[in-house]
Amino acid sequence: MKVQRKGAAKTPKSLLAAGSEVFAEKGYRDATIAEICKRAGANIAAVNYHFGDKETLYKEAWRHSFSESLKAYAPDGGVSADAEPEQRLRGYIVAFLRRIADENNKEFLIAQRELANPTGLLEEVRQRELRPLREQMEAVVRALLGSHAPGMDVRFFAISIVSQCFVPVLMRRMRRGRKDGRMDFGGIDDIESYAEHVVRFSLAGIRAIREESERRVKRIHREALNENQ
Repeated sequence: MKVQRKGAAKTPKSLLAAGSEVFAEKGYRDATIAEICKRAGANIAAVNYHFGDKETLYKEAWRHSFSESLKAYAPDGGVSADAEPEQRLRGYIVAFLRRIADENNKEFLIAQRELANPTGLLEEVRQRELRPLREQMEAVVRALLGSHAPGMDVRFFAISIVSQCFVPVLMRRMRRGRKDGRMDFGGIDDIESYAEHVVRFSLAGIRAIREESERRVKRIHREALNENQ
């Protein structure tokens, strides 16, 4: 039986951790395998052995950082699945904002670099890993909108909520390098207060659309009754 070299089992994890750091700092194109291996305390052959190439290491490093961020910030915010939809929505929004606002969140930093200088390499893996979170968010929105709400309204509200969280945090990160330290449009400093704002704003919009949908259904039902008389 082949005996695994001492410390070899830690090599993939070390490469993923180091890869997350370097890709977050420099993006895919400027990151080098040599620097990643140096930080991981591994030789370059280890990347080929465990991951095959730089592209695969890039994808797996993002997946690793995403997994670590979910461990630190549970997507449901600690709110029970049996709680009222309003509470569940609040839990999702607060957890999402805390996660992406964390300065140590390599997942968000890598995605930010990818957004600025696209490679297309993360598209498939990000879609696959983020799909369950999107579906959970849409399920809560659907419960709040009611059974008569069109699927498009559900999708649009989910996109709106994520955008309300994502854009200000992105602006907040971008302004860190400003020498004058002034607040740019869209920047936020108090994450908790902003999270509560997003919750209130989103719930108000959802209630308005739900009432509109219910009025439309009642009108259609009333018109159908009148036609049958």
